[in-house]
Amino acid sequence: MKSLYEAIELAESKCVIRTLQPNEKLPMDLLLLADPSETSIEKYIHKSKVFVAVEDALVVGVYVLMQTAPGKVEIMNVAVAETHQGEGIGKALVQHTIKSARLIGMESIEIGTGNSSIQQLALYQKCGFRLKEIIHDYFVDNYDEPIFENGIQCRDMVRLEFNYQ
Repeated sequence: MKSLYEAIELAESKCVIRTLQPNEKLPMDLLLLADPSETSIEKYIHKSKVFVAVEDALVVGVYVLMQTAPGKVEIMNVAVAETHQGEGIGKALVQHTIKSARLIGMESIEIGTGNSSIQQLALYQKCGFRLKEIIHDYFVDNYDEPIFENGIQCRDMVRLEFNYQ
């Protein structure tokens, strides 16, 4: 069985998705698009594996994957550069996660997003994720500043799960 942290390269659309190499800078600007708290990112980034979508030598997308239990991983962060949104890169990143986790023997993948993240909720469900739970007031209790998306305050975390069974 392959290690969770082994690089798995798949060509998706015009991008190559691969692990971030130790000598490469963490794309914090992209990570902050999905999680506006650098403090929050620092809590999980060092226990996770970072994958990047590269197009013409430019990092245009990122996802962070962390094993949370035997047979289970969580997508901690997934983001696409604003200039490349709407090109299918986000979908390619999520599909890469699904393919990669299956290859290494995972049974499920979890992801959490905000109640106001309408496009992300649609994307995850189109990729096969199902609603699992809602953590009320998660973003109110864990972030210093209010977060607004699509004219809606982000208050609750919506948890979704993809099962291979």
